[in-house]
Amino acid sequence: MERVLWLISDNARACLIIGLLLGLGLPGLAAAMAPWLPQMVAGLLVITALRIGHRAANGALSDLRWGLGSVALLQMVLPVGLFAACRLAGIDQTPAALAMVLATAAPALSGSPNLALLLGQDAGRMMQILVLGTACFPLTMLPILALMPQAGAAQDVAISALKLLGVITGSTLIGFALRAHFFPKPSPDTVRTLDGLSVLAFSAIVIGLMAALNPALRSDPAAVLAWGLLAFVLSYGIQIAVYLLLSRSPLDTLAGPLAIGAGNRNIALFLVAMPVEIMGPLMVFVGCWQLPMYLTPILLRRLYQPGTP
Repeated sequence: MERVLWLISDNARACLIIGLLLGLGLPGLAAAMAPWLPQMVAGLLVITALRIGHRAANGALSDLRWGLGSVALLQMVLPVGLFAACRLAGIDQTPAALAMVLATAAPALSGSPNLALLLGQDAGRMMQILVLGTACFPLTMLPILALMPQAGAAQDVAISALKLLGVITGSTLIGFALRAHFFPKPSPDTVRTLDGLSVLAFSAIVIGLMAALNPALRSDPAAVLAWGLLAFVLSYGIQIAVYLLLSRSPLDTLAGPLAIGAGNRNIALFLVAMPVEIMGPLMVFVGCWQLPMYLTPILLRRLYQPGTP
């Protein structure tokens, strides 16, 4: 089993592609896995924290100045600016505008530390950004809901965010405890094994996430193509802009984690509170939103790892 996990670790990007293809090509499997996504996300966070270790994620309190500032910019200023641009263009009431604003208002995706690991970035910093952004989300989302009340009731969204924060915190503490007890000083082979386990879990989750996309692909492929294009432009545009801007600033050491967090958001937090009549198109967007995320380690590899082939 250990050698299998080593093989998975050495072929991480190929495993992500296989996960996407299985999710798109096996709709029955995707539908069967979809109800288990909350448990799978919790398990992924445990594995990620086990791989990172608590020492790598230390320093959150001393980093509050840049942390709170980045959360305010990425989760409030950016979506409000996008809404203003959509209002000026006369498209602020369209599903596309709603998708863009909600995607940029959400905190970093639960799988963002795994993306950081795959891209050779500081996964401990990424974990800090994930926790801080999710903790602040009940406050940062208030201006967004005031501007776009169709996004749902503030109380419902806040409760969803607090539940997620509980899952993230609990899963992370369990992973840190397991690391401290079983692998306080892991060997290179152990780290390689944990990397393989993390990649395997991350690749499996995307199968269930593709469940909403399969029916849409069969019924209206043109709409899926349009939503997919929007997802790629939004996610990669933000990642590239944030990385290039911060890499030339005093926060250059944080450029990678902040860019990953900025372009990979947990838009599903809003869906629990949205009216049924506007959820349909956004569920297709949420499915498409997984594509740039899982392809980031492949398509944006040279951005985060300059000089790599």
